[in-house]
Amino acid sequence: MAATGAVSAFRDVARITRAASSSFYWAMRLMPRPKRQAMFALYAFCRRVDDIADDPLSLPGEKRERLQRWRRRIDILYDKGQGEESITRALAAAIPVFDLRREDFLAIIDGMEMDADGPIVAPDMATLDLYCDRVASAVGRLSVRIFGERGDLGREVAHHQGRALQLANILRDVPEDAALGRLYLPRELLDKHGIDWRDPQAVMNQPGFAPLWRELADKAAAHFVRTHALIERCEADMRAARIMLKVYEKEFRRLCALSDEELANPCRPNRLVPRWEKMLIALSVWAGIA
Repeated sequence: MAATGAVSAFRDVARITRAASSSFYWAMRLMPRPKRQAMFALYAFCRRVDDIADDPLSLPGEKRERLQRWRRRIDILYDKGQGEESITRALAAAIPVFDLRREDFLAIIDGMEMDADGPIVAPDMATLDLYCDRVASAVGRLSVRIFGERGDLGREVAHHQGRALQLANILRDVPEDAALGRLYLPRELLDKHGIDWRDPQAVMNQPGFAPLWRELADKAAAHFVRTHALIERCEADMRAARIMLKVYEKEFRRLCALSDEELANPCRPNRLVPRWEKMLIALSVWAGIA
C-alpha cells in the first residue's frame, strides 16, 4: 500500500471509530500506533457489517448480498493481500503484522447474517451462544492477537469476554430490541419463567421478566469474573481489554442495581457510561491506577 493511501486509510478508520462514540475508541486511543491502527481497522470493519445487518430500509436479501460483498473483500484481502477501500486497505496492513485469521472475520459476517435474515426471537441457548461467539468472541479473537496474546489463553479471554459483553448488551437493550421485533433472551429461560415470547414487546410486562433478566445476568456476571481472572494471567499488555471490560461492567452493574419494577419498565433509567467517564476509566487503567 502506498504511503499516502495508507495514511488516508488509517485516517478513515480512526474517524469511523471516533464517530461511533464507542468505549472501544478510548480503549484503543492510547495504544502504540501499529496496534491502535489495527484496532481502528477492526472496529471500522465491525461497524460497517453491523450497519448492514441493522439497516431498517433494506430487505433481508439485500442485506445478504451486501454482506456477501464483504465476504468477497475479505477473500481478496487474504488471497491477494489487497484492499478495495479504506477499511480493507487498513486491514491489509494489519493482517500480516498480527497474524489475523480469515475465519474470524468470516465468523463476524456469519453473525451479522443471523440478524440480517430477520428478527431473532427467543433463540435456544445454543443458538444464542453461537450468536455471541460470532458477533463478539470472534472480534475478541482478533483483538487479543493484536494485543499480543496469541495462544490458548488469549482465545479463552476472547471466549469469556465476548460472552460477557454481548450478554450485557442484550440485557441492556431489551426494550430497544423489542421495538424492532427482536428478542435475544433464550427460549429455555423464557419458558422456565412462564413468559409468552411470541410478542417481544409484551415480554417486559409479564411477572417472570425480572427473575429471567437476573438469571441471565448471573450468567453474564460469571463471564465477567472469569475474564478478569484470565486477563491477570496474560503476559501481553491487555490494558485495552481491561478498559473495555470495566466500561461494560460498570454499566452492567448499574443495571443490576435497578429494582425489579425499574427493570420491567420499558422507559427504565438510563445507566449508560458517559463519554467523560469512559475517558476517566481509560486513563486510570492506562496509568495503572485501576
